[in-house]
Amino acid sequence: MYDFGGDGPPLVLAHATGFHGHVWLPVVDHLRDRFRCIAFDERGHGDNRTAPGETFEWQHFADDVLAVVDALALEQPMGAGHSAGGAALIMAELARPGTFRSLWCYEPIIIPADPPPAPADNPLSIGARRRREVFASREDALANFASKPPFDSIAPDALAAYVEYGFDDLPDGTVRLKCRRDDEAQVYAHGFSHGTWARFPDVRVPVHIVCGETTDAMTPALIAAQAAALPDGTSEVLPGLGHFGPLEDPAAVAASIARQA
Repeated sequence: MYDFGGDGPPLVLAHATGFHGHVWLPVVDHLRDRFRCIAFDERGHGDNRTAPGETFEWQHFADDVLAVVDALALEQPMGAGHSAGGAALIMAELARPGTFRSLWCYEPIIIPADPPPAPADNPLSIGARRRREVFASREDALANFASKPPFDSIAPDALAAYVEYGFDDLPDGTVRLKCRRDDEAQVYAHGFSHGTWARFPDVRVPVHIVCGETTDAMTPALIAAQAAALPDGTSEVLPGLGHFGPLEDPAAVAASIARQA
């Protein structure tokens, strides 16, 4: 976990699948005057390595959230999460009601299905298994990502943080993704199988759900349905952004988070 500092109440930041806590740094740069900003690497991501036998049920990511809250003895922080990170925050609050004072979730991966489908391969998991893991250098990786979608939509400072902190140095001088492709595939395979949707009525803290106007994932209609299913839910659509919104326009995302404080 990473205490990025700042003045004000604590804000716990949870990243999306395949990323790591440091990708929040460009957002944090706009929030340090409002919050003490804390991020972390979810299991199998960044420097939080995969434990033997890990199966990547999403409740485990909620366990990671609660471990951060406990380790830092945080008292009702605000939470902000992106994609799987947003789902993890909601699941953590359900596991331990009253952990958070409010949540801001950008396109949390929670589908309106009860009962949820069983874990299964899908286009995202299949694509993850084909992902290139090794590059000649971080510079080579950065140039590769910057030249093709969806990473070409990410702000340069966010993409630089992703590459800087997202690779291991190998003995031969090459670099390899810390989030291994088979682990990422398992995360995607379990992405729709948690039963969080059915428990939305039990979420008793304010939850602000946000999506990008041009998203190809959690659409404005879907996040509106999510917000309506929550006892204290609201929704917002950020103009011009896609599913990677927190990485695409850190200033706009930070402003949305700050409005919910």
